[in-house]
Amino acid sequence: MSTAKLKRLKAAGWKAGSARDFLHLSEEEVMLAELKLMLTDAIKASRQKRGLSQLDLARKMGSSQSRVAKIEAGDPSVSLDLIMRAFFATGATQRELQLAFGAGGKAGWVAK
Repeated sequence: MSTAKLKRLKAAGWKAGSARDFLHLSEEEVMLAELKLMLTDAIKASRQKRGLSQLDLARKMGSSQSRVAKIEAGDPSVSLDLIMRAFFATGATQRELQLAFGAGGKAGWVAK
């Protein structure tokens, strides 16, 4: 969000903060949410890289296109197990999984 827009919102009485603060999430809950988002981004990228539609992926998983859409959207009802099944059903490799978490990942987690 731009600084100017943030100033206008604060002047109007709005408060700015993170989703973590708003939802009162623990450090573990934040890390799990970030993990799921990294994986769902990796699923979509892997699916598109291989020229698969959501319907193609759904068929490979024995699921529905709407479920794949929920997976890729990061719907909270989707389990981590289903996310992983979808990732590997795209044809992704263990190396691609490592890249999703490593230097190629968006969050760029660093050990403390």
